[in-house]
Amino acid sequence: MKKTLTTLAVTALLAGPAAADLVIPDLSYRTGPYAAGGIPFSDGYQDYFELLNQRDGGIGGEMVRVVECETGYNTEKGVECYESTKGEGALVYQPLSTGITYQLIPKAAADGIPLHTMGYGRTSARNGEVFNNVFNYPANYWDAASVAVNYLLDENGGDLSGKTIALVYHNSAYGKEPIRTLEALAEKHGFDLTQLAVDHPGQEQKSQWLQIRRERPDYVLMWGWGVMNQVAVQEAANVRFPMENFIGNWWAGAEHDVTPAGDAANGYKSLNMNTINPDAPVFDEIREHVVDAGLAAGDGSNVGNVLYTRGMYAAMLAAEAIRKAQEIHGTANITPAMMRDGMAALEMTEARMEELGYPNIGPVFSVSCQNHGGSGQGLVQQWNASEQRFEPLTGFIEPDREVIDPLIQEDSMAYAEENGITPGCADS
Repeated sequence: MKKTLTTLAVTALLAGPAAADLVIPDLSYRTGPYAAGGIPFSDGYQDYFELLNQRDGGIGGEMVRVVECETGYNTEKGVECYESTKGEGALVYQPLSTGITYQLIPKAAADGIPLHTMGYGRTSARNGEVFNNVFNYPANYWDAASVAVNYLLDENGGDLSGKTIALVYHNSAYGKEPIRTLEALAEKHGFDLTQLAVDHPGQEQKSQWLQIRRERPDYVLMWGWGVMNQVAVQEAANVRFPMENFIGNWWAGAEHDVTPAGDAANGYKSLNMNTINPDAPVFDEIREHVVDAGLAAGDGSNVGNVLYTRGMYAAMLAAEAIRKAQEIHGTANITPAMMRDGMAALEMTEARMEELGYPNIGPVFSVSCQNHGGSGQGLVQQWNASEQRFEPLTGFIEPDREVIDPLIQEDSMAYAEENGITPGCADS
Protein backbone atom coordinates (compact mmCIF):
# COMPACT_ATOMS: atom_id res chain seq x y z
CA MET A 1 0.00 0.00 0.00
CA LYS A 2 2.81 2.39 0.95
CA LYS A 3 4.61 1.68 -2.33
CA THR A 4 1.41 2.29 -4.32
CA LEU A 5 0.78 5.62 -2.59
CA THR A 6 4.36 6.70 -3.16
CA THR A 7 4.09 5.82 -6.84
CA LEU A 8 0.87 7.78 -7.16
CA ALA A 9 2.44 10.76 -5.40
CA VAL A 10 5.46 10.73 -7.71
CA THR A 11 3.22 10.41 -10.76
CA ALA A 12 1.12 13.36 -9.63
CA LEU A 13 4.26 15.40 -8.98
CA LEU A 14 5.63 14.66 -12.45
CA ALA A 15 2.33 15.43 -14.08
CA GLY A 16 2.04 18.72 -12.20
CA PRO A 17 -1.12 20.72 -11.68
CA ALA A 18 -3.77 20.97 -14.36
CA ALA A 19 -2.65 23.56 -16.88
CA ALA A 20 -4.32 26.91 -16.42
CA ASP A 21 -2.23 28.55 -19.12
CA LEU A 22 -1.03 27.95 -22.66
CA VAL A 23 2.18 25.92 -22.51
CA ILE A 24 4.68 26.32 -25.34
CA PRO A 25 7.94 24.34 -25.08
CA ASP A 26 11.06 25.90 -26.59
CA LEU A 27 13.53 23.21 -27.64
CA SER A 28 16.47 25.59 -27.77
CA TYR A 29 20.22 25.33 -28.20
CA ARG A 30 22.23 28.10 -26.62
CA THR A 31 25.39 25.99 -26.42
CA GLY A 32 27.58 24.16 -28.91
CA PRO A 33 28.56 24.78 -32.54
CA TYR A 34 25.02 25.70 -33.58
CA ALA A 35 24.35 28.18 -30.78
CA ALA A 36 24.92 31.19 -33.04
CA GLY A 37 21.70 30.28 -34.85
CA GLY A 38 19.83 28.76 -31.92
CA ILE A 39 20.16 31.77 -29.60
CA PRO A 40 18.55 34.49 -31.74
CA PHE A 41 15.77 32.14 -32.89
CA SER A 42 14.93 31.23 -29.30
CA ASP A 43 15.08 34.87 -28.22
CA GLY A 44 12.60 35.88 -30.91
CA TYR A 45 10.34 32.92 -30.17
CA GLN A 46 10.14 33.65 -26.45
CA ASP A 47 10.03 37.44 -26.68
CA TYR A 48 6.96 37.43 -28.91
CA PHE A 49 4.98 35.31 -26.46
CA GLU A 50 6.17 37.59 -23.65
CA LEU A 51 4.94 40.58 -25.66
CA LEU A 52 1.49 39.00 -25.89
CA ASN A 53 1.50 38.36 -22.14
CA GLN A 54 2.58 41.87 -21.19
CA ARG A 55 0.64 43.86 -23.77
CA ASP A 56 -2.49 41.75 -24.22
CA GLY A 57 -2.73 39.60 -21.12
CA GLY A 58 -1.91 36.51 -23.16
CA ILE A 59 -4.04 35.02 -25.94
CA GLY A 60 -7.79 35.00 -25.47
CA GLY A 61 -7.31 35.83 -21.79
CA GLU A 62 -4.95 32.89 -21.19
CA MET A 63 -1.31 33.61 -20.37
CA VAL A 64 1.41 31.86 -22.35
CA ARG A 65 4.03 29.90 -20.42
CA VAL A 66 7.17 29.10 -22.40
CA VAL A 67 9.13 26.09 -21.13
CA GLU A 68 12.70 26.18 -22.44
CA CYS A 69 14.74 22.99 -22.69
CA GLU A 70 18.33 22.92 -23.98
CA THR A 71 19.00 20.33 -26.71
CA GLY A 72 22.44 21.41 -27.90
CA TYR A 73 21.13 20.47 -31.38
CA ASN A 74 21.56 16.88 -30.23
CA THR A 75 18.84 14.47 -31.32
CA GLU A 76 18.93 12.35 -28.17
CA LYS A 77 18.71 15.41 -25.93
CA GLY A 78 15.90 16.76 -28.10
CA VAL A 79 13.86 13.60 -27.53
CA GLU A 80 14.60 13.83 -23.78
CA CYS A 81 13.35 17.42 -23.79
CA TYR A 82 10.16 16.33 -25.51
CA GLU A 83 9.55 13.53 -23.01
CA SER A 84 10.25 15.79 -20.02
CA THR A 85 7.95 18.62 -21.14
CA LYS A 86 5.03 16.99 -22.93
CA GLY A 87 3.23 16.26 -19.66
CA GLU A 88 2.94 19.95 -18.82
CA GLY A 89 0.18 20.41 -21.37
CA ALA A 90 2.48 21.26 -24.30
CA LEU A 91 0.42 22.60 -27.20
CA VAL A 92 3.00 22.47 -30.00
CA TYR A 93 6.66 21.66 -30.49
CA GLN A 94 9.12 23.57 -32.70
CA PRO A 95 12.12 21.18 -32.68
CA LEU A 96 14.42 23.45 -34.77
CA SER A 97 16.29 20.34 -35.92
CA THR A 98 15.55 17.92 -38.73
CA GLY A 99 17.13 15.06 -36.78
CA ILE A 100 14.98 15.72 -33.72
CA THR A 101 11.93 16.16 -35.94
CA TYR A 102 12.35 12.72 -37.52
CA GLN A 103 12.45 11.13 -34.06
CA LEU A 104 9.46 13.11 -32.77
CA ILE A 105 7.08 12.54 -35.68
CA PRO A 106 5.87 9.08 -34.49
CA LYS A 107 6.00 10.08 -30.82
CA ALA A 108 3.99 13.26 -31.30
CA ALA A 109 1.47 11.40 -33.47
CA ALA A 110 0.95 8.81 -30.71
CA ASP A 111 0.63 11.55 -28.08
CA GLY A 112 -1.65 13.76 -30.18
CA ILE A 113 0.65 16.79 -29.99
CA PRO A 114 1.30 18.84 -33.14
CA LEU A 115 4.75 19.68 -34.50
CA HIS A 116 5.58 22.85 -36.40
CA THR A 117 8.75 22.37 -38.43
CA MET A 118 8.80 25.62 -40.41
CA GLY A 119 11.14 25.35 -43.35
CA TYR A 120 12.86 22.17 -42.08
CA GLY A 121 12.14 18.60 -40.99
CA ARG A 122 10.49 15.98 -43.16
CA THR A 123 9.45 17.66 -46.39
CA SER A 124 6.70 15.17 -47.22
CA ALA A 125 4.91 16.17 -44.00
CA ARG A 126 3.29 18.74 -46.27
CA ASN A 127 0.81 15.93 -46.97
CA GLY A 128 -1.52 16.38 -44.01
CA GLU A 129 -3.55 13.30 -44.90
CA VAL A 130 -0.56 11.17 -43.86
CA PHE A 131 1.08 13.48 -41.31
CA ASN A 132 -1.99 14.69 -39.42
CA ASN A 133 0.02 16.24 -36.58
CA VAL A 134 2.96 17.73 -38.51
CA PHE A 135 2.96 21.15 -40.16
CA ASN A 136 5.86 22.70 -42.10
CA TYR A 137 4.34 25.93 -43.37
CA PRO A 138 5.14 28.41 -44.86
CA ALA A 139 7.58 26.33 -46.95
CA ASN A 140 9.81 23.24 -46.95
CA TYR A 141 13.25 22.21 -48.17
CA TRP A 142 12.10 20.95 -51.55
CA ASP A 143 10.38 24.29 -52.04
CA ALA A 144 13.66 25.99 -51.15
CA ALA A 145 15.64 23.96 -53.68
CA SER A 146 13.11 24.78 -56.38
CA VAL A 147 12.99 28.49 -55.47
CA ALA A 148 16.78 28.65 -55.79
CA VAL A 149 16.70 26.96 -59.19
CA ASN A 150 13.83 29.17 -60.38
CA TYR A 151 15.87 32.20 -59.35
CA LEU A 152 18.85 30.92 -61.33
CA LEU A 153 16.60 30.21 -64.31
CA ASP A 154 15.46 33.82 -64.20
CA GLU A 155 19.09 34.97 -63.97
CA ASN A 156 19.95 32.92 -67.06
CA GLY A 157 17.08 33.76 -69.36
CA GLY A 158 15.17 30.61 -68.45
CA ASP A 159 17.92 28.21 -69.55
CA LEU A 160 20.32 26.34 -67.25
CA SER A 161 21.30 23.65 -69.76
CA GLY A 162 25.03 22.99 -69.62
CA LYS A 163 25.46 24.89 -66.36
CA THR A 164 27.11 23.28 -63.34
CA ILE A 165 25.78 23.62 -59.78
CA ALA A 166 27.57 22.32 -56.71
CA LEU A 167 25.62 21.54 -53.56
CA VAL A 168 27.64 21.95 -50.35
CA TYR A 169 25.58 20.32 -47.64
CA HIS A 170 25.65 19.40 -43.96
CA ASN A 171 26.13 15.63 -43.93
CA SER A 172 22.95 14.90 -41.97
CA ALA A 173 19.26 14.33 -42.58
CA TYR A 174 18.92 18.10 -42.77
CA GLY A 175 21.58 18.59 -45.40
CA LYS A 176 20.45 15.65 -47.51
CA GLU A 177 16.82 16.81 -47.76
CA PRO A 178 17.16 18.88 -51.00
CA ILE A 179 19.18 16.32 -52.96
CA ARG A 180 16.25 14.41 -54.40
CA THR A 181 14.57 17.57 -55.67
CA LEU A 182 17.77 19.03 -57.09
CA GLU A 183 18.41 15.78 -58.96
CA ALA A 184 14.92 15.95 -60.49
CA LEU A 185 15.38 19.62 -61.36
CA ALA A 186 18.81 18.90 -62.90
CA GLU A 187 17.20 16.31 -65.15
CA LYS A 188 14.40 18.69 -66.10
CA HIS A 189 16.58 21.72 -66.80
CA GLY A 190 19.76 20.07 -68.04
CA PHE A 191 22.29 21.29 -65.48
CA ASP A 192 24.98 19.14 -63.86
CA LEU A 193 24.77 18.66 -60.09
CA THR A 194 27.80 17.97 -57.90
CA GLN A 195 27.27 16.96 -54.27
CA LEU A 196 29.82 17.88 -51.61
CA ALA A 197 29.10 16.66 -48.09
CA VAL A 198 30.51 18.47 -45.04
CA ASP A 199 30.69 16.50 -41.81
CA HIS A 200 29.43 17.84 -38.46
CA PRO A 201 30.03 20.47 -37.25
CA GLY A 202 31.52 21.85 -40.48
CA GLN A 203 34.79 23.44 -39.40
CA GLU A 204 36.84 21.45 -41.91
CA GLN A 205 35.90 22.15 -45.54
CA LYS A 206 39.21 22.73 -47.32
CA SER A 207 38.96 19.66 -49.56
CA GLN A 208 35.45 20.59 -50.70
CA TRP A 209 36.48 24.13 -51.61
CA LEU A 210 39.66 22.98 -53.31
CA GLN A 211 37.44 20.80 -55.49
CA ILE A 212 35.24 23.82 -56.20
CA ARG A 213 38.33 25.87 -57.11
CA ARG A 214 39.46 23.06 -59.41
CA GLU A 215 36.10 22.42 -61.10
CA ARG A 216 34.76 26.03 -61.04
CA PRO A 217 31.00 25.32 -61.03
CA ASP A 218 28.79 28.13 -62.27
CA TYR A 219 26.93 28.25 -58.95
CA VAL A 220 27.24 26.87 -55.45
CA LEU A 221 24.16 26.16 -53.32
CA MET A 222 24.62 25.54 -49.59
CA TRP A 223 22.54 23.67 -47.03
CA GLY A 224 24.47 24.67 -43.93
CA TRP A 225 23.90 25.57 -40.30
CA GLY A 226 25.93 26.94 -37.44
CA VAL A 227 29.68 27.27 -37.76
CA MET A 228 29.59 25.46 -41.11
CA ASN A 229 28.17 28.58 -42.78
CA GLN A 230 30.89 30.91 -41.50
CA VAL A 231 33.62 28.51 -42.58
CA ALA A 232 32.06 28.04 -46.03
CA VAL A 233 31.81 31.77 -46.72
CA GLN A 234 35.44 32.25 -45.66
CA GLU A 235 36.61 29.28 -47.74
CA ALA A 236 34.70 30.59 -50.77
CA ALA A 237 36.51 33.89 -50.34
CA ASN A 238 39.85 32.08 -50.00
CA VAL A 239 39.41 30.30 -53.36
CA ARG A 240 38.01 33.49 -54.89
CA PHE A 241 34.67 31.96 -55.78
CA PRO A 242 32.36 34.83 -56.83
CA MET A 243 30.03 35.55 -53.92
CA GLU A 244 27.16 36.58 -56.19
CA ASN A 245 27.10 32.97 -57.45
CA PHE A 246 27.06 31.48 -53.95
CA ILE A 247 23.53 30.95 -52.54
CA GLY A 248 22.74 29.52 -49.13
CA ASN A 249 19.35 28.22 -48.07
CA TRP A 250 17.31 30.07 -45.43
CA TRP A 251 19.32 28.53 -42.58
CA ALA A 252 22.52 29.83 -44.16
CA GLY A 253 21.67 33.50 -44.46
CA ALA A 254 22.02 35.27 -41.11
CA GLU A 255 24.34 38.07 -40.04
CA HIS A 256 26.70 35.83 -38.06
CA ASP A 257 27.21 33.65 -41.15
CA VAL A 258 28.87 36.46 -43.10
CA THR A 259 30.33 39.03 -40.71
CA PRO A 260 33.43 36.96 -39.78
CA ALA A 261 34.60 37.15 -43.41
CA GLY A 262 34.36 40.95 -43.42
CA ASP A 263 34.23 42.68 -46.80
CA ALA A 264 35.05 39.40 -48.55
CA ALA A 265 31.49 38.22 -47.88
CA ASN A 266 29.97 41.13 -49.81
CA GLY A 267 27.51 39.89 -52.43
CA TYR A 268 26.80 36.52 -50.81
CA LYS A 269 23.19 35.45 -51.37
CA SER A 270 20.73 33.32 -49.47
CA LEU A 271 17.09 32.36 -49.45
CA ASN A 272 14.64 33.56 -46.83
CA MET A 273 11.14 32.36 -45.98
CA ASN A 274 10.30 35.77 -44.47
CA THR A 275 11.26 39.39 -44.97
CA ILE A 276 13.70 41.34 -42.81
CA ASN A 277 12.53 44.72 -41.53
CA PRO A 278 14.14 45.91 -38.27
CA ASP A 279 11.82 48.95 -38.37
CA ALA A 280 8.60 46.89 -38.25
CA PRO A 281 6.25 48.25 -35.52
CA VAL A 282 6.18 44.92 -33.68
CA PHE A 283 9.85 45.32 -32.77
CA ASP A 284 9.20 48.70 -31.13
CA GLU A 285 6.52 47.02 -29.03
CA ILE A 286 8.88 44.19 -28.07
CA ARG A 287 11.49 46.72 -27.00
CA GLU A 288 8.95 48.66 -24.97
CA HIS A 289 7.06 45.83 -23.29
CA VAL A 290 9.74 43.12 -23.10
CA VAL A 291 13.33 44.31 -23.50
CA ASP A 292 13.07 47.60 -21.60
CA ALA A 293 11.03 45.85 -18.92
CA GLY A 294 13.85 43.38 -18.31
CA LEU A 295 11.77 40.43 -19.51
CA ALA A 296 13.64 39.49 -22.69
CA ALA A 297 14.94 35.97 -23.22
CA GLY A 298 18.33 37.45 -24.18
CA ASP A 299 20.04 40.80 -23.86
CA GLY A 300 17.94 42.47 -26.56
CA SER A 301 20.80 42.82 -29.03
CA ASN A 302 19.27 40.36 -31.50
CA VAL A 303 15.94 42.16 -31.92
CA GLY A 304 15.22 42.61 -35.63
CA ASN A 305 18.02 40.46 -37.01
CA VAL A 306 17.45 37.55 -39.40
CA LEU A 307 17.01 34.64 -37.02
CA TYR A 308 15.38 36.66 -34.25
CA THR A 309 12.77 37.62 -36.85
CA ARG A 310 12.44 33.96 -37.88
CA GLY A 311 11.86 32.89 -34.29
CA MET A 312 9.36 35.68 -33.74
CA TYR A 313 7.58 34.70 -36.96
CA ALA A 314 7.33 31.10 -35.71
CA ALA A 315 5.80 32.34 -32.46
CA MET A 316 3.45 34.61 -34.38
CA LEU A 317 2.18 31.66 -36.43
CA ALA A 318 1.74 29.59 -33.27
CA ALA A 319 -0.17 32.41 -31.58
CA GLU A 320 -2.44 32.80 -34.60
CA ALA A 321 -3.13 29.06 -34.58
CA ILE A 322 -4.00 29.28 -30.87
CA ARG A 323 -6.48 32.08 -31.63
CA LYS A 324 -8.00 30.00 -34.42
CA ALA A 325 -8.27 26.97 -32.14
CA GLN A 326 -9.95 29.07 -29.43
CA GLU A 327 -12.41 30.35 -32.03
CA ILE A 328 -13.17 26.89 -33.42
CA HIS A 329 -13.72 25.26 -30.05
CA GLY A 330 -15.19 28.14 -28.09
CA THR A 331 -12.71 27.92 -25.24
CA ALA A 332 -9.55 29.85 -24.36
CA ASN A 333 -7.77 27.04 -22.51
CA ILE A 334 -7.25 24.74 -25.47
CA THR A 335 -5.78 21.22 -25.62
CA PRO A 336 -3.08 19.95 -28.00
CA ALA A 337 -5.78 18.33 -30.15
CA MET A 338 -7.58 21.67 -30.39
CA MET A 339 -4.26 23.34 -31.24
CA ARG A 340 -3.87 20.89 -34.12
CA ASP A 341 -7.27 21.97 -35.43
CA GLY A 342 -6.23 25.61 -35.22
CA MET A 343 -3.04 24.91 -37.14
CA ALA A 344 -4.97 23.01 -39.79
CA ALA A 345 -7.28 26.00 -40.32
CA LEU A 346 -4.63 28.73 -40.16
CA GLU A 347 -4.78 31.53 -42.71
CA MET A 348 -2.26 34.37 -42.99
CA THR A 349 -3.45 37.35 -45.01
CA GLU A 350 -1.76 40.64 -45.83
CA ALA A 351 -4.30 42.46 -43.67
CA ARG A 352 -3.64 40.22 -40.67
CA MET A 353 0.14 40.56 -40.95
CA GLU A 354 -0.27 44.33 -40.94
CA GLU A 355 -2.50 44.12 -37.85
CA LEU A 356 0.19 42.08 -36.12
CA GLY A 357 2.72 44.87 -36.62
CA TYR A 358 4.80 43.43 -39.43
CA PRO A 359 3.32 43.92 -42.92
CA ASN A 360 4.47 41.27 -45.39
CA ILE A 361 6.56 39.36 -42.86
CA GLY A 362 5.87 36.23 -44.89
CA PRO A 363 3.89 35.03 -47.87
CA VAL A 364 0.12 34.89 -47.87
CA PHE A 365 -0.93 31.29 -47.27
CA SER A 366 -3.64 29.05 -45.87
CA VAL A 367 -3.47 25.56 -44.41
CA SER A 368 -5.80 22.66 -45.14
CA CYS A 369 -6.01 18.95 -44.47
CA GLN A 370 -4.24 18.23 -47.75
CA ASN A 371 -1.70 21.04 -47.47
CA HIS A 372 0.24 21.45 -44.23
CA GLY A 373 3.04 23.26 -46.05
CA GLY A 374 1.68 26.68 -46.94
CA SER A 375 2.59 28.49 -50.13
CA GLY A 376 6.11 27.13 -50.49
CA GLN A 377 7.40 30.52 -51.56
CA GLY A 378 10.76 32.02 -50.69
CA LEU A 379 12.80 35.07 -51.61
CA VAL A 380 16.46 35.74 -52.38
CA GLN A 381 18.45 38.24 -50.34
CA GLN A 382 22.04 39.51 -50.66
CA TRP A 383 24.60 40.62 -48.08
CA ASN A 384 25.67 44.26 -48.24
CA ALA A 385 28.91 44.33 -46.28
CA SER A 386 29.21 48.11 -46.17
CA GLU A 387 25.70 48.47 -44.71
CA GLN A 388 26.00 45.28 -42.64
CA ARG A 389 22.62 43.95 -43.68
CA PHE A 390 20.85 41.54 -46.00
CA GLU A 391 18.86 43.26 -48.73
CA PRO A 392 16.06 41.61 -50.74
CA LEU A 393 16.77 40.94 -54.40
CA THR A 394 13.36 39.45 -55.20
CA GLY A 395 9.84 39.17 -53.96
CA PHE A 396 8.46 35.78 -52.98
CA ILE A 397 9.21 33.21 -55.71
CA GLU A 398 6.94 30.27 -56.49
CA PRO A 399 8.44 26.76 -56.41
CA ASP A 400 7.90 24.22 -59.20
CA ARG A 401 4.89 22.29 -57.97
CA GLU A 402 4.96 19.99 -61.03
CA VAL A 403 8.25 18.56 -59.75
CA ILE A 404 7.72 18.79 -56.00
CA ASP A 405 4.16 17.55 -55.53
CA PRO A 406 4.71 14.08 -57.09
CA LEU A 407 7.83 13.65 -54.93
CA ILE A 408 5.85 14.57 -51.81
CA GLN A 409 3.07 12.17 -52.75
CA GLU A 410 5.53 9.34 -53.40
CA ASP A 411 7.48 9.84 -50.18
CA SER A 412 4.49 10.39 -47.91
CA MET A 413 2.63 7.37 -49.26
CA ALA A 414 5.72 5.20 -48.76
CA TYR A 415 5.82 6.41 -45.15
CA ALA A 416 2.13 5.62 -44.75
CA GLU A 417 2.62 2.09 -46.04
CA GLU A 418 5.67 1.48 -43.84
CA ASN A 419 3.84 2.68 -40.74
CA GLY A 420 0.39 1.25 -41.35
CA ILE A 421 -1.24 4.66 -41.78
CA THR A 422 -4.49 5.03 -43.69
CA PRO A 423 -4.35 8.51 -45.22
CA GLY A 424 -7.21 10.81 -44.34
CA CYS A 425 -8.10 14.03 -42.58
CA ALA A 426 -7.91 14.08 -38.79
CA ASP A 427 -11.24 14.38 -37.01
CA SER A 428 -11.95 17.85 -35.64
